[in-house]
Amino acid sequence: MGVGIAVGLSGFAFGVTSAGSGLTLLQTCTLSLLVFTGASQFALVGALAAGGSPFTAAAGAFFLGVRNAFYGLRLSQLLALPRAVRPFAAQWVIDETTAVSLAQPTRRSARIGFLVTGLSLYILWNLTTLLGALGAEAIGDTDAWGLDAAGPAVFLALLAPMLRTGAERLVAGLAVLLGLGLLPALPAGVPVLVAALAAPAVLWAQGRRGGTPRGDVKKRSDAPARGDIPEEDR
Repeated sequence: MGVGIAVGLSGFAFGVTSAGSGLTLLQTCTLSLLVFTGASQFALVGALAAGGSPFTAAAGAFFLGVRNAFYGLRLSQLLALPRAVRPFAAQWVIDETTAVSLAQPTRRSARIGFLVTGLSLYILWNLTTLLGALGAEAIGDTDAWGLDAAGPAVFLALLAPMLRTGAERLVAGLAVLLGLGLLPALPAGVPVLVAALAAPAVLWAQGRRGGTPRGDVKKRSDAPARGDIPEEDR
């Protein structure tokens, strides 16, 4: 319940940001009802607000949402839900429900955690989205209030506690450099997609640095022959 309430309240920020980017009240609420993954929703409306095409904005939102498919692979084994329930449960496979479920000691408690987190978050997220969009319409020009910063602020608040290792911080820093550096050169929304290359780039660099130099690998013929090993060491 605590996770559902705390994260669900950020729906206010999405509702305000979406309305400020030009989406109607119906479009904003439909996004929360059907997409229901905050990062993808913020990416979509952010790209649209910056002048990006709907296709580019949708592509960025899609790639951010792909991670939920990998969560589903793990949760399908952990929860072992009946086949008839799985299509409905898939709508709630997001960061928060996955984290709560994986933290539980038993399958029964994992199912309860998934259900309570998903239900509370889905209801509150959609309710606060509606209220945020209505509030944005009531206050008029959201740019004058600086509310376009709400989306990035929520992103930063969610991301910062997850950057625990040096590699994770390096990926985040490189992604920022790519995203900001390419803003003047590429259409709106595309720099976010290019910034995703920061993760494989850092992993590749780590693999190169952590690999054994070729000259340090002993050839099989350099290994001592069995007859060279003292009898007591065999």
